[in-house]
Amino acid sequence: MQRRAYERIPSGIEVKFFCSGTDYSGIITNLSENGMFISTKKMCFPFDSQFEIHIPLKNEVLNVSVRVSRITKSADIFDGIGVELIDPSRDYLDFIKKLRSDQ
Repeated sequence: MQRRAYERIPSGIEVKFFCSGTDYSGIITNLSENGMFISTKKMCFPFDSQFEIHIPLKNEVLNVSVRVSRITKSADIFDGIGVELIDPSRDYLDFIKKLRSDQ
């Protein structure tokens, strides 16, 4: 059984992203220093394997570059994506550190 390098933090953060010419929104259900899972209402294919997630914070938006590592499907709808971060920024790592300390 493969173990994750970083423990996932449960979340309910609403995010936006732009992929293959379409605006999407979703909810981050869990995240860590190197990845996250985003639940979406519906995604269309084909989609880009790399894009940017926009995480709204109190006074700014945290932009995070990601690469798709997993896709989930319920019935005939693609409704979630697992992504790995591409070179996470110091701001993102500080954000994760704060989430961990708030738990």
